[in-house]
Amino acid sequence: MQKLKKLKILFLPAWYPSETHPVSGIFIQEHAKAVSQYCNIRVLYVERADSPSGNFYQCEEKVEDGLETLRIKYQKSPIPKTTYFLYLWSIGKGFSSLLKQGWKPEIIHASVYSAGVPAVLLGKIYKIPVVITEHWSGFPCKSLKKLDIFKARFSMNRAKEILPVSKDLEKSIKAYGIRNKFEVVPNVVNTNIFYPPEKKEKREIKKILFVALLSPQKGLTYLVEALSIVKNKREDFQLDIVGDGFYKVQYEYMLKKVGLEKFVKFHGLKTKKEIAEFMRNSDFFVLPSLWENFGCVLIEAMACGLPVIASNVGGIPEIINKDNGILVPSKNVEALSEAIDYMLDNYQNYSSEKISQYAQENFSYEAVGKQLLDIYESLVIKK
Repeated sequence: MQKLKKLKILFLPAWYPSETHPVSGIFIQEHAKAVSQYCNIRVLYVERADSPSGNFYQCEEKVEDGLETLRIKYQKSPIPKTTYFLYLWSIGKGFSSLLKQGWKPEIIHASVYSAGVPAVLLGKIYKIPVVITEHWSGFPCKSLKKLDIFKARFSMNRAKEILPVSKDLEKSIKAYGIRNKFEVVPNVVNTNIFYPPEKKEKREIKKILFVALLSPQKGLTYLVEALSIVKNKREDFQLDIVGDGFYKVQYEYMLKKVGLEKFVKFHGLKTKKEIAEFMRNSDFFVLPSLWENFGCVLIEAMACGLPVIASNVGGIPEIINKDNGILVPSKNVEALSEAIDYMLDNYQNYSSEKISQYAQENFSYEAVGKQLLDIYESLVIKK
């Protein structure tokens, strides 16, 4: 059977990068970029305006990172409990704008269940298949409120297929009474940015890298405690921290308290290209999260050839194995310190080439984009 080409796919994300929130939903944008290699992509992103303005409804259409993007901002409703309907109305208006341009999608790809609600409504009206990718940690953390549960069940039970980023997340979604066809589609790494160095020199001071939002969920407190144990045995390491957040001052105080300030450097927020450079100049990566549905930064580190130490939580065990890293129990400082101590002596025994190849084969634009293309084509054929 001849493959269908250049299907029109509308991405409808609940979260998406913006000038004020540059990393929000960036993994959704990466999915769209992956698919754009095979399909004709449009992104329709609707969000509430951060501050009141004279315009009740603002619309802007332009190409962002190679993706044709229609951004719509709407104001909070003056009538209590009706703002959500303005969100739905704004999406409908944006969709109508695309139709007027002569562009009708063959698949609507919503990202996160809340965007799935307008997606399935549009799908019903215009007879377009809908798929929903889910990323939200609220499912495994069991933090959905009654309205969230209603939206999740309404959208996910009516979509053609649910695409969680891990098997663990799939299990958590099903626990909320959602019954549908599931297929795990992982997050994506841009291997044009994240790739191994041509050569890495040996050095006396080993470089450990941590990249994440500085929040309790990422487990930096446990990493600091683990390194304080390691410091009592050896001093041949440096931890580079890339990221920022409300808790930075608290972590800086904690480092001084345990005598680690000269072993740790904070570098603040960095671009993807800058993060990739940090990874190529590091020896291994550590992410002791309390919870992760997937952990995009892990596949970025692996694409750069780094072995990783990560918590055995959520979807992480589905991507980390003995050939590319070490899994440790979450919040277990002793196990984390032992893993770091071991990695400081053995990181060079991991094959950087094989680790990078593993990331390329499973999480690259080509690999994930092709998986999504196959899903789209199967739905269009069945339509």
